[in-house]
Amino acid sequence: MKDSESFLIAVVEDETSLRETLEMALEKEKFRVACYPDGLAAWEVFQKELPDLVILDILMPRMDGLELCRKLRSLSDLVPIIFLSSRDEELDRVLGLELGADDYLCKPFSMRELIARVRVLLRRLVLIRRGGAAEEDEILRAGALEMNLSRFEATLEDQSLKLTVTEFLMLQALVRSPGRVKTREQLMREGYPHDAWVSERTIDTHIKRLRRKLEEADQAFDRIETVYGLGYRFRGE
Repeated sequence: MKDSESFLIAVVEDETSLRETLEMALEKEKFRVACYPDGLAAWEVFQKELPDLVILDILMPRMDGLELCRKLRSLSDLVPIIFLSSRDEELDRVLGLELGADDYLCKPFSMRELIARVRVLLRRLVLIRRGGAAEEDEILRAGALEMNLSRFEATLEDQSLKLTVTEFLMLQALVRSPGRVKTREQLMREGYPHDAWVSERTIDTHIKRLRRKLEEADQAFDRIETVYGLGYRFRGE
């Protein structure tokens, strides 16, 4: 992974004390940091230059985190987004709306945990960028589904699938082992390969979002099966 100081991290948080604490913690790790007090201020800059990663609060004045996430995803599917949530009901809104965030933390949280998750997401970002420059692409196929593992790109019925990194890695794990059950813990390791902890509920949400994106490309696509009490499997042809 390239040096920390070459990564630009955007912190969008209206609480001044937390915003300043995040800025100091990230700069201590040698990241470049740009801070914004609300979503609108951040969006005005993002339209001109995208950061490498965004740490995003949900409830903010002028433009909240949910709306900014939607707008950011219209510009890029690859910029990692970490949501900050202060209440369970806010987190429910994030999961229910399925906006495409890569991770989330509930307040209060430890800076050590945040930094660990930032590094996980940046490592995956580097993996994508390196893969895009690969001389020979590795392709995984399952019927009309095609996954370019080198470029982190997927198509179904020749339609491009806009998958987050986590969604791509989980789909890859399922497609590689057709007919075999992947437990939520296994999918957690596949989607978050650098020892980040997420809940089983998060895995279910990623699978739900993944299914929806596949069905948008092909309404008849139903090859990701739930094995109740165990996990998920990809049904072979």
